[in-house]
Amino acid sequence: MPAPNRSYELELLGGHPNSLGRTPEVVAAVLADQTLLERLFATLASDDAVVRMRAGDALEKVCRQQPAWFEQRIERVFGEMAAIDQLSIQWHVVQILGEIRLTAAQRRRAVALAQRLLTTASDWIVLNTTMQQLFAWSRDDPALAAWLAPQLTRLAGDPRRSVARRATRLLTSG
Repeated sequence: MPAPNRSYELELLGGHPNSLGRTPEVVAAVLADQTLLERLFATLASDDAVVRMRAGDALEKVCRQQPAWFEQRIERVFGEMAAIDQLSIQWHVVQILGEIRLTAAQRRRAVALAQRLLTTASDWIVLNTTMQQLFAWSRDDPALAAWLAPQLTRLAGDPRRSVARRATRLLTSG
């Protein structure tokens, strides 16, 4: 297990920018000891975009296995994590919000955040992740479904095949 320090920056630094680096090791360490989750959140403050991306990925992977840990830290997700202006963090925020139980007020905040991303983001991964999560939430929210339909129609015409295909699939499955 890594030696305790303020963050996991050293563990997540270096290597090819598109690789996970040592992210799986960090995820395993945090899953073995919940107190290390604070250290992982602290890593989001890194000056290195690759480190922040890997920290976001690790947080999402931990959340997938331990969503209750994030329910207790929802304000950190809505606050410091959602405030990071980095595409690879934004799609992980949406994924995390989709994994945890939200109160009605938290769900409204999550939907508003995702709606903003869907209408302002240009990154294909952010768009795909966000439209998928909004679609999941819209299944029991007619007002959201009504808002989402024209967005999906717009995105069905996107020149990027993955975005257009997902939007078309969601439109036809609704």
